[in-house]
Amino acid sequence: MPLPAPNLDDRRFQQLVDEAKRFVQQRCPEWSDHNVSDPGVTLIEVFAHMVDQLLYRLNRVPDRTYLAFLDLIGVTLFPPTAARADVTFWLSAPQSQPVVLRAGTEVATVRTGTEEAVVFATSADLTIVPCTLTQLRTQPAEGRGADHTGDLLDSRDIACFSASPAVGDAMLVGLSAAVPSCAAVLRLDSRVEGIGVDPRQPPLVWEAWDGTDWTGCEVDQDETGGLNKPGDVVLHVPAAHTASVIAGRRAGWLRCRVVPAEAGQPFYSASPTIRAA
Repeated sequence: MPLPAPNLDDRRFQQLVDEAKRFVQQRCPEWSDHNVSDPGVTLIEVFAHMVDQLLYRLNRVPDRTYLAFLDLIGVTLFPPTAARADVTFWLSAPQSQPVVLRAGTEVATVRTGTEEAVVFATSADLTIVPCTLTQLRTQPAEGRGADHTGDLLDSRDIACFSASPAVGDAMLVGLSAAVPSCAAVLRLDSRVEGIGVDPRQPPLVWEAWDGTDWTGCEVDQDETGGLNKPGDVVLHVPAAHTASVIAGRRAGWLRCRVVPAEAGQPFYSASPTIRAA
């Protein structure tokens, strides 16, 4: 579908009249009568009407002429290229072995009564890696971290952050394998303990460890409202995610970190608690 071209000049009759009157005030201050009864104003309106008609025809020039005008001011067209978009594949059921989607796998938009489906093909192989949550650690902004893997396996409640959460507090989630370029679903059974935050805008970020640094994950959805109620957290994990050793435990590590609240954004007054669902 071609993009609509903007008008070359979008001024209309009244704008032209107003601009002419302002110009008159600057160049001919002795002309003080700008009412419609003034003969000079009548001439302004006549010419504004003629220019309005001229601009209407100018804005309806064919595409070839429009491109010629752009070329005159140094604007050149990009060569045609294929459209690119991010696509997420969802498994219909859990798998015990990695699922490989080969480059060239075709996906399409929904066909409607007025538009044909647009078909895309993947540009690289994608391996969907099965994994489970095997490790859980908490790391306060100040002090030593703690391993809560045993509490996780026993389905005990685990405080995600310090009793009085501070900026930099983090909860580290260890997966059984790294999941680069995959969507990871964390199913958590949370209780309403993180008092004070807006569940639609919690002061949290999710990150993935790439072997040298933490990189941001895109949050597809957070049904927990900032770890305040049972639900799923769906993350798009970056391609650099890799299995690493943290505190002597090897896993594909993800991190939920408390960040400074923005203006008008409520902050945690108590730590939320979670358990594996």
